[in-house]
Amino acid sequence: RQREALRKTTVAVDSSGRSSEVASLVVAAGCFWGVELAFARLPGVISTEVGYIGGSTPRPTYSAVSKGKSGHAEAVRIIFDASTIGLTTLFGVFFDVHDPTTLNRQGNDVGTQYRSAIFYSDERQRLAAQTAIEREAERLGTPLATTLERADTFWPAEDYHQAYLEKGGQSAAKGEQTPIRCYG
Repeated sequence: RQREALRKTTVAVDSSGRSSEVASLVVAAGCFWGVELAFARLPGVISTEVGYIGGSTPRPTYSAVSKGKSGHAEAVRIIFDASTIGLTTLFGVFFDVHDPTTLNRQGNDVGTQYRSAIFYSDERQRLAAQTAIEREAERLGTPLATTLERADTFWPAEDYHQAYLEKGGQSAAKGEQTPIRCYG
């Protein structure tokens, strides 16, 4: 029930009386560590969480996902204030942090678990994502491997994967511009 609630847009009012439109988006763009940090740095992003989505195995583990046995993608759930940051900006960052033209591969990471995908929660997100994919393909002059998939259950990854690069000393400060370094 909580996972379903996070897909819905809600309006919250903070102590100063400022309202915010809280929404969520789930994307997959290869190894989730660097993707998570890129989104965590964005003003308007409230929180990020790495996990697994788009597979058939309930409660997948990193071991099963990384071996390609569950059908899930490594993904990031982004909770954001839609009155501060929009889908267009989020999709722009999504395309900037990975190569959306490679099928089931990012760098040395190969398999469907590393696919490029946007998991939409409603028709508005689907249409915005479709438009973003078309614009990026036009900008790059080549078709994209990015898929549009209906969001199903998002399974949070194990605790040690959460904010992994930040725990390793990289800054998640809002607006941080230092290049992200991925390592295992």
